[in-house]
Amino acid sequence: MKNLIPNTYDADIYDALIIGSGPNGLSAAIRLAQAGLSVLVLEGHETIGGGTRSCELTSPGYTHDICSAIHPLGLASPFLRTLPLHEHGLEWVHPGVPFAHALDSGDPILIHQDLNATADALGHDGRAWKKLFAPFVDNWQALMDDFLGPLPLPPKHPILMTRFGLTALQSATGLARRTFRGARARAAFGGMAAHSMMPLEWLTLGGFGMMLGVLAHAVGWPMARGGSQQIANAMAAYFQALGGKILTSTKVTALDQLPPTKAILFDTSPRGVLSIAGDRLAPSYARQLHKYRYGTGVCKVDWALSEPIPWKAPEFAKAATVHLGGSLEEMAISERAIWEGRFSESPYVLLVQHSLFDPTRAPAGKHTAWAYCHTPHGSAEDVSGLIERQIERFAPGFREVVVGKSVRTAVQMEAYNPNYIGGDINGGVQNLRQFFTRPAVQWNPYRIPGNFGGAKAYLCSSSTPPGGGVHGMCGFYAAEAALNDLN
Repeated sequence: MKNLIPNTYDADIYDALIIGSGPNGLSAAIRLAQAGLSVLVLEGHETIGGGTRSCELTSPGYTHDICSAIHPLGLASPFLRTLPLHEHGLEWVHPGVPFAHALDSGDPILIHQDLNATADALGHDGRAWKKLFAPFVDNWQALMDDFLGPLPLPPKHPILMTRFGLTALQSATGLARRTFRGARARAAFGGMAAHSMMPLEWLTLGGFGMMLGVLAHAVGWPMARGGSQQIANAMAAYFQALGGKILTSTKVTALDQLPPTKAILFDTSPRGVLSIAGDRLAPSYARQLHKYRYGTGVCKVDWALSEPIPWKAPEFAKAATVHLGGSLEEMAISERAIWEGRFSESPYVLLVQHSLFDPTRAPAGKHTAWAYCHTPHGSAEDVSGLIERQIERFAPGFREVVVGKSVRTAVQMEAYNPNYIGGDINGGVQNLRQFFTRPAVQWNPYRIPGNFGGAKAYLCSSSTPPGGGVHGMCGFYAAEAALNDLN
């Protein structure tokens, strides 16, 4: 098979090759380049970015985020926050309110970045909300350094992490019911925990709600001006300024396509590693990758709108992110149904209205909306009708302002990005067991054991700790493992 490296690069010798240009692949590339290594990123798609791509999905002039849309971890990441991405065009936009949650009562739930303002808005549950989050908001950088830290190293702040862990190990439903008396605070917490794409009764789901709540109060839930693509573009520009190179439209299907190198890093799913390097893997490791468990999928919808979403509660215009799930109990039923292979008639919908805060997303006077609901793994069903019905529940007349629409089912999400196995955008189930064994049971989760000639191999995708989200830490730690081995 022909070498992937074109003639213009024939004279170059690369210390490391990165397969995939998502945030983790780019983070790995940057870290290796910072250490003085020559690095080449190979991307199968015509554009870089992985889960941070944006394009005109509906009509010309309307920019939509294909996957990730709101990025609190982009600001909080211990690695990304050290990079001069603002010098390469990345600008964060902060909505007035991190997120809102809709209930049928019409009483809007607004979670402000200011913890005191949120406590005031939650009434009799305000004190409990503040008591739950304040210790971690006050120490958010230390918490992020450990929460997004590599496994199995011990935490740098054991007392803080022990306190967080005792809370996080609970189910979301159990923690919400024990902590709050009213439906509003319980629903707000459940809406955050439902980002996990797992049943809210499962242990550790309290941790998902806690972490997103801490981020809402500590750094907010921002978006990238111009689209999530700008995150990847800024990372790529910085990487190239360090001397790195990127090739797009270059799909790697086998290791014999690659030139000699010292390190190969896979920003792919475990299934991708098996496909590209299966015959080179240690048999015990390959068996574990075959057993790796992927989670539920998503049905993703984007709309071009003639005007803003006509919410019953005008206060929802203050938030870019709106959770449409109803009560804690309703969301628990919806998320459990998905894991049982069924669709809920009232699905939990995660909606973002970018253009209210970033006018570059749509033509003057027009708007965009982005939303998804969870679906059974590998579903080919278009449930955009259910999603729109859930929006109409809280914004009657929504369909009347739609002028363009794009739908991607779980199957289509995987077709677009092969890392989204069965439509799973989180790189695998992140339950208690697989949180500590991503992607296999071994001391260093990033190293790939096997025979790769003169090279060493590493997995740097969200299928390694600390898991899903646009934070780049999986790539950073895989790069650190490579540097330790190469030095």
